[in-house]
Amino acid sequence: MAPRLSRPTAMPVSASRHDHFPRHDGARRDTIRTAVARVDAAWTAADTAPDGLLTAIAAQADAAPADAMAALRPWLTDRRWLERRLDSALALLRADPFARPPLRAFGGGEGAGGDPAPGGLVLAERGHVRLTLRVWPFASSAPPETPAIFVPGRTAIHVLASGGAQLCQHHVALTPAEEAGAFTASAAAPCQSDPPRPLRTGETLDLDTAREGFTLVPGAHDTLLLELTVQPPSPLPIRSYDPATGHLLHISASRRDSSFRAMALTLLRHLGRPDAVALFEVETHSQDFAARWHAMRELIALNPTAAHAPLAAMAADDPHPEVRAAAQATLALLQSPPLQGRGSETCQLAG
Repeated sequence: MAPRLSRPTAMPVSASRHDHFPRHDGARRDTIRTAVARVDAAWTAADTAPDGLLTAIAAQADAAPADAMAALRPWLTDRRWLERRLDSALALLRADPFARPPLRAFGGGEGAGGDPAPGGLVLAERGHVRLTLRVWPFASSAPPETPAIFVPGRTAIHVLASGGAQLCQHHVALTPAEEAGAFTASAAAPCQSDPPRPLRTGETLDLDTAREGFTLVPGAHDTLLLELTVQPPSPLPIRSYDPATGHLLHISASRRDSSFRAMALTLLRHLGRPDAVALFEVETHSQDFAARWHAMRELIALNPTAAHAPLAAMAADDPHPEVRAAAQATLALLQSPPLQGRGSETCQLAG
């Protein structure tokens, strides 16, 4: 007699709060929406009042980053407005845990080693000014060393709770010509890093983020920061350095619109959309040299044949010497006999 096979047992399913969302309780959902809308309207009225946060930010639309930072700094030091905002957000959640306070989250999730990654809430944003509440979670194990990143603009960071974290500050020299758009990777100064020091609750860090950056070594408790950034459009790229060696690792477009278009082009390339070639070609003429080269690389990976003519034009007369040199080297690679007629392999090499 053949042995009897036992029936497979169901895998245990972990409970989720979303399993209990009141999808069939229309009255409760209406109550939640009404409460959230009421809070959102109250916050908007407060922010757009003559003495409100968004009104203060709008008044600095044309100010230099240092001047805008000086004018908006009181919003870091007097935090009664933030306490009231968080109290009303918590009241929404106490009334119903499925309410979503009208605050935009960013970052978070799972980082290296399974520990939570840094994230936070956008408290206010208009133009090139952004105010956020940022959380650096404690780490259960030693986190990997993160790159030192330099972004054109200014940042003021008020430490609400240090959590026992260690602060590592980084510095890089920058010439006026580089800041005006003549930055090249080959001439970039190395990054210099200060020894770690304890982060202090109540202190405020004022950074010229084109030249100064920081990383945190998480402590035994979460670190909570109130961070004000002023980052107007700049021809200077975002630069990432290895703090251990001081070497430049990566550059990318600092303009937010260029960054959004770069992400969109990468998505189109992953989706295999040859009908979007014209969008890639337009971005190869961007004012931002990092955006131009990113668009070209993505176009080569998408369609090497369509990329040939704009790549040749870039190799001949792109105004940035390193983009021009990279285009020339890539054009020679595409024209070499082993790669001619081999689209998929060429895409992999170019990407």
